[in-house]
Amino acid sequence: MTGRSSNPHLALWLAATGLSHGEIARRIAAEAIRQGHRQIAPDATRIRRWIDGERPRPPVPALLAAVISDAVGQPLTPGDLGLTAAGPTLDSIQLPLLTEAAAQTLAGWTQMDLFLDRRDTLKLALGAPLILAAERMLGGTARRLNGATKGFDTDTTTALEEVTAFFTKADASKGGGLYRSAIVAQLAEVARRVQDGVPASLKARVFAATADLAALAGWVSHDCGRYATAQRYWSYGIYAAGEAGQPDRGVEIATRMSHQMIYLGHPDDALGLLGVAAKKATIPAARALVASQTGRVHAALGDEHSAERHLGTADELVADGLGEVPEWVAYFDAAEHAGARAVSARDLTGIGRNRRASDHFTDALALRRPGFDRVRVMDRIGLAAALFTENEPEQGAAAAHQALDEAARIDSTLVTSRLNTLLDAARPYRTAAVDEVRTRAADLAAARPTTVAA
Repeated sequence: MTGRSSNPHLALWLAATGLSHGEIARRIAAEAIRQGHRQIAPDATRIRRWIDGERPRPPVPALLAAVISDAVGQPLTPGDLGLTAAGPTLDSIQLPLLTEAAAQTLAGWTQMDLFLDRRDTLKLALGAPLILAAERMLGGTARRLNGATKGFDTDTTTALEEVTAFFTKADASKGGGLYRSAIVAQLAEVARRVQDGVPASLKARVFAATADLAALAGWVSHDCGRYATAQRYWSYGIYAAGEAGQPDRGVEIATRMSHQMIYLGHPDDALGLLGVAAKKATIPAARALVASQTGRVHAALGDEHSAERHLGTADELVADGLGEVPEWVAYFDAAEHAGARAVSARDLTGIGRNRRASDHFTDALALRRPGFDRVRVMDRIGLAAALFTENEPEQGAAAAHQALDEAARIDSTLVTSRLNTLLDAARPYRTAAVDEVRTRAADLAAARPTTVAA
């Protein structure tokens, strides 16, 4: 790896070109002449000064980015090279496909998250930038520059796997609010160690565990309302899955990004992400997950025909058995699909003659395995809201009280958003039992504020 410098991002990309500083300087001068800037003619010493932290004036940063982009075969901006006031472009979810540079970007994201509290200033990726970034990451292969192998050994890799498994179990049970800072700090340590080098014999294990950890960091960040931060961790998770040789793992993480788009009211972006994921999914569990999620999005858009087509595909895959299911997608089973069916039926209420949403929520609750307390609470709240919508206020009130008893023990904005859905469903009824539900749900929702309904 390159030595220490005031601009390690530029140092890494220059090393990745394999060119001498003199050759880089010559190419910059040639590019400058081609663009009509005849007065620009740096030398090798000037290149060294830029690595040491000197910042060239325009148009040199753009010229340098063009030269390095051409040499490495990957489009780069001056921000990627650390040549803008804000340094590398941390507000983009696009990762450089160079192992060390990607890890540096991840380190920047975790630093902003833990120490600078940029929760309100990071930009959420939407539309074409989001879809194109996901497509590139799901199909990309990173180049490794560092020849060192001191970042991980067998013991530290095992420890990473164990702590990630612990955090994953804790999040599914109690919500990730209590653990989020610890998860992000662990991810920051991983970013540092990746830059120190990963032995080839441990690469698959290290990056598989890192993909799991980044996916979890994204999920708990989303669950705490840090939506743009979540996108960045998920993007690194997709990248890490590719490094681990697990493309379907990247597909699963892309479905998390699509779930966020549904949650934030961007169903077209959710469909775009799922369309990319569908092309990359190979194992039955990943294909079923994508189909189930796609059906749910179409239901949210009121498209009953498309919703049923995709949900039916998931029905068939689940009924046929999902084969050997990797641990990272083991949560997707008949219960999870029943939950998607329930939410879809809720969104399609009044359209066609679909089975009642409350019946699907009941199915999901009956199928849920131990350890998934948060999603079980969401199912219970969904059941109560569905019963209210189906004009069963007494049953709805009884189900709601049971749900609220359990919801009080879960720290999750996703649960809070379901509480807001429950409040909307209970609004038409004015009985003592429903008023009590309304008071309890409103108090609990106020204690854990969120933005929109899920």
